[in-house]
Amino acid sequence: MTLSALVESKHEEAAQLIHRSLVSWYETHLRQGKRFGDDPKPFGLFPEMYAALDPGQAIAACDSSGALLGVCFAHPRETHWAVGIVAIAPEAAGRGIARAMLEEVLKRAQAEDKPVRLISSLLNLDSFSLYTRLGFTPHTMYQDMSINVPVGGLEHTPPPRAAGVRLALPGEASRIADFEAALQGIRREGDFRFFLNHTVGSWKVWVMEDDAGELSGVLVSSHHPDWGMLGPGVTRDPESAIALLWRALDARRGEASVVLVACVESDVVRKLYQWGARNIELHVAQSTNPVVAAKGIAFPTFLPESA
Repeated sequence: MTLSALVESKHEEAAQLIHRSLVSWYETHLRQGKRFGDDPKPFGLFPEMYAALDPGQAIAACDSSGALLGVCFAHPRETHWAVGIVAIAPEAAGRGIARAMLEEVLKRAQAEDKPVRLISSLLNLDSFSLYTRLGFTPHTMYQDMSINVPVGGLEHTPPPRAAGVRLALPGEASRIADFEAALQGIRREGDFRFFLNHTVGSWKVWVMEDDAGELSGVLVSSHHPDWGMLGPGVTRDPESAIALLWRALDARRGEASVVLVACVESDVVRKLYQWGARNIELHVAQSTNPVVAAKGIAFPTFLPESA
């Protein structure tokens, strides 16, 4: 096995591998393989997206013939490194491929004296155990909540502050990144510039401000036909979170959306239940460094990873 950068000519193979890996694990362990569909093409968004964000950083593990055995998406940011999807060909499981790729990411981060962060499934104890063995510490548990928005919109009264939510302007990436850094202690201006410029995929970036004109929340929404996720996002308070969620969901009428909500944010969770959301999985945020107590409410995603 050799590790190298994932090149564009391998993107289609990577999409097929990600799809096979997810279907195999979820079907074998949970009998839920069908949730990922029969077509690997939608998973091509991941290598394409990370190549646009961080050229040359995705890691490919190949055998002696050049066939892809595993892929790991590494994502450097101003304050930390992040790990996106880690996928292994089912027939190559148990050979230490995931560990080798993750150790490469850890080495890159250590060279810059930065921590590594990720979001991992709490249903997959194999990956959870690998991460914690490598020095990651879990810190926040999230509910993956799915909601189908009727064609006519949510059948509930809009929250009082929803009217104050607007689309972000193309030049607001730095302002949004500073806002997140002040609350969460992480900074990733490049991500927000990526979302605002629609380099790959289809995105809307929603923001709201307080009476003084200061940001009180931001929420990104994917409008890709195959990946309806809300996040990343961060807000100062539950009221801002609920208003942003309402506006982002209203813009996706007739579509299904998934959002990750911290389990401790009971006001937001209950409101989503009222709107018809249901839980489909649990994830946990992890970091190789102790996490400084954050402020506000974060909405992570894995499109791209945003722990």
